[in-house]
Amino acid sequence: ELHMSRIRFASILIVSISFFLSGCAILKPGAGVKKAPDTPQAEREFRGVWVATVANIGWPSKPGLSTEEQMKEATAILDTVVALRLNAVVLQVRPHCDAMYASKLEPWSYYLTGMQGKPPEPYYDPLAYWVEEAHKRGIELHAWFNPYRAHMPRGGEITDSSIIRKRPGLAKESGGGTWWLDPAKQEVQDHSYNVVMDVVRRYDVDGIHFDDYFYPYGDGTFPDDDTWAEYKKSGGSLSREDWRRLGVNTFIERLYEGIKREKPRVKFGISPFGIGKPGDPPSIQGFDQYSGLYADARLWFKKGWIDYWTPQLYWPVNQIPQSFPVLLGWWTRENVMGRNLWPGMIIGRMVNEKGADEIINQIMIERGFVPEGPGHVHFSMKAFMKDSSALNAGLKNGPYQKQALVPTSLWLDDVAPSVPKVTATIADDSTVVLTWSHANTSDVFRWVVYYQYGKSWDYRILNEQDRMLAIPTSRTVVDRPRARQREVNTQVRVEYLTRIAISAVDRLGNESELATQTIARPPAPAVK
Repeated sequence: ELHMSRIRFASILIVSISFFLSGCAILKPGAGVKKAPDTPQAEREFRGVWVATVANIGWPSKPGLSTEEQMKEATAILDTVVALRLNAVVLQVRPHCDAMYASKLEPWSYYLTGMQGKPPEPYYDPLAYWVEEAHKRGIELHAWFNPYRAHMPRGGEITDSSIIRKRPGLAKESGGGTWWLDPAKQEVQDHSYNVVMDVVRRYDVDGIHFDDYFYPYGDGTFPDDDTWAEYKKSGGSLSREDWRRLGVNTFIERLYEGIKREKPRVKFGISPFGIGKPGDPPSIQGFDQYSGLYADARLWFKKGWIDYWTPQLYWPVNQIPQSFPVLLGWWTRENVMGRNLWPGMIIGRMVNEKGADEIINQIMIERGFVPEGPGHVHFSMKAFMKDSSALNAGLKNGPYQKQALVPTSLWLDDVAPSVPKVTATIADDSTVVLTWSHANTSDVFRWVVYYQYGKSWDYRILNEQDRMLAIPTSRTVVDRPRARQREVNTQVRVEYLTRIAISAVDRLGNESELATQTIARPPAPAVK
């Protein structure tokens, strides 16, 4: 009887799928689009992580590793990103006027090979490798640059390939063996602009990223007397502080416009110091980036010179002078251009249970402040690579239980891919196998397969190279009593696959229309 029931179910399923393929209802999902309550939708959240290369914080683990060892470490990081259900990596490619990739403008980094200017052996291009391997896994790869830092003592010896020797006068020694490009010099702005745009043109990156370093942290002094004297001699009337800020502002605006001319889909993000100005809002105290780093971060945000904003909110929820939700709320109100607001979170000291709870609370708070397109970036990947991290388990069992698509950036692109072509077959009497293709695979980065059992929808997000998924025709559900009920009456029931659907998603998170169809429920076994 059970065997005959499965045969009858398979026959009905074949008829249902044939009808599904011949013509079906079209539903349109996507971030920010209101849908009927029964329409499936994947979660949306930017889940990023910084991979720092300066001082070998995150990758590679030390200078001078072989190419094979470097690739192995990169692969382990990316596999961990997938396991945690993150969807973006922010890889530091320019620690300080050096390159973690093949560049004709700047030398190979000491942190990569152990000698500035020395290429990897055997030769390979690390950034090209990271981009390819990230995209295979459905992960965005953002190239992270420091625009002005020229050298640090931890970066080995200054060689003849360094900008300090090749273009003397552009970099100034700012103390403690650290060298810094002079941000007010036009030649400096041109050089850093060309370095970034070279990567935009030659690599298939998803984003360009700057951190909080503009002028160096310190007491506000910087050895730019010569540049300042030239400005005054030319008739400049700004104060020295405003003049410094103007140079940085001009560079940020120029770079944003340059990226959009070259590759409009490439996102530009900045992660400034988390406090705009002390006293705004009134309870906030701390470092003043406006006067200390000459970074008018609020201006860039309000002007829309970025596509995503990642203020470094590295403080706990209950730390009143620098409270995470108070600062996040302030930045939310400053977001007059409607850009993506994805704060930075510090996880390096949050690997125990208490720290994990703090990060999870911050994620949930961020989701409340930015419900339409939430996101965040963790500093840094090194913490996630710890074997005994309570944070990893807390995220996977908590806010990262399901995969997520990145939120859209509709001011860059709001055109979704076309609907994929789908074929469904019966592998046996308990499985439906979906296969699919697309007329323009260059417009597809991920796929979402939706499936409904009973009244509940679920989904899987798959990578561009995936073309098949097997879906069981039924599943067993265990209904457990609520905690307050004294009697334990656990019930086991079977739910049947009732609907299936698939969509295509492009590089900017735009999701195609959904094709969906009801699948007939199998008849009940005959009663004898």
